Amino acid sequence: MATTVQPPRTGSTSTRLPRTSFGAWYASARHALDRPLTSYYLLLGASALLLTIGLIMVLSASSVYSYENHDGDSYAVVKRQLLWVLIGIPCAWIASRLPYRAIRQVSWVGIIVAVVMLALTIKLGTTVNGNTNWLALGPIRIQPSEIAKLAIVLWAAHVYAQKDRRLGRLHQVMMPVVPVILGITLLVILGDDLGTALVLFAILLAMLWVVGAPARLFTIALTVIGVVAIWIASTSAERRERLTNFVDPFKDYHDAGWQPAHGLYALSSGGWFGQGIGASQQKWGDLPEAHTDDIFAVLGEELGLVGTLLVVALFLTIAYAAVKVALATRDPFVRYMSFGIVVWLIGQMIINVGMVLALLPVIGIPLPLISYGGSALLPSLVALGLLIGFARREPEAAQALAQRRRARSSGLSAGRVPPRDS
Repeated sequence: MATTVQPPRTGSTSTRLPRTSFGAWYASARHALDRPLTSYYLLLGASALLLTIGLIMVLSASSVYSYENHDGDSYAVVKRQLLWVLIGIPCAWIASRLPYRAIRQVSWVGIIVAVVMLALTIKLGTTVNGNTNWLALGPIRIQPSEIAKLAIVLWAAHVYAQKDRRLGRLHQVMMPVVPVILGITLLVILGDDLGTALVLFAILLAMLWVVGAPARLFTIALTVIGVVAIWIASTSAERRERLTNFVDPFKDYHDAGWQPAHGLYALSSGGWFGQGIGASQQKWGDLPEAHTDDIFAVLGEELGLVGTLLVVALFLTIAYAAVKVALATRDPFVRYMSFGIVVWLIGQMIINVGMVLALLPVIGIPLPLISYGGSALLPSLVALGLLIGFARREPEAAQALAQRRRARSSGLSAGRVPPRDS
């Protein structure tokens, strides 16, 4: 009797295992991301890792500069950065615990303080690298425009939350947020800080998009912003050179292209895994602003492509968690505030990385949580503290935390040894 050979079934084990394993992995990942406390832990973990990486990179990138400018003390800059971290972490913790009503009550105070400080900077400010955007308060120099970023997001979110049911009308969308933010941006421009002004414009556009402004408004705004930015840049010979040479920095290598060219040198010499922490060569005088605006270049040289991708991934993790909180909340203030903070921090990251990669002209924007500077670090930590507080107060997250506290208390109670009868 002849035997017939049957073809293998399409649902055989050999063809089904890889699909099943991938499906199981995908399902478990989706389940983990959908847990109530996922956003809370992602924000907390990514912020802590970025802050740690930032301290390590400030220590490495500033060591040569500190030794040359602080009487042989290679740790002078990082010690000041560590002091700001020690101030900023308690501020972030307080921000994460403040009730929404208290946060919103502070918004008007914040915007008034920001306007007053920016006005004082125009009259009494200190010029650094051609920008009059620093204000000396005794032995401390601060940059009021960095405080203004947090104040703008907080105040605009509060105003739009108050008018949430009336935002279908263009007048309610525009007033008073647009004139106030444009006025603050003008004060920043008067201090010759075009980079920060562009970040403030981005925050304004993000807030308008979140509240549902009509599309024609964005077309007009982007056109006006582009024309004004090009005009302002053309009024300064230094900015004009940066604008015309950033695509090919080696064309004017010894002048306008010096900073972006050495940033590219640093990134290219890092390879996949970098030269090792502390082994950067560009920080020995060739790379300007190695511990501030160009710290991403030093990071790429010492930690390689893997290190740079890790930093970008951590920023995107913060963005994912914050957007998830904004989409899940029913409170309009939380939604507007979360989107504003995301655009502020991620926008600065994109601009800074674009500068180092010579995709954008050098406009002096620091890398949040990584670059040296207390004026930028403190508002960023407070903003992240607010995001963490929003995440932990979501109904499901708050319930999960309450259950854990009850379970922990029950475990402690069950573990107590009852006293012996005498």
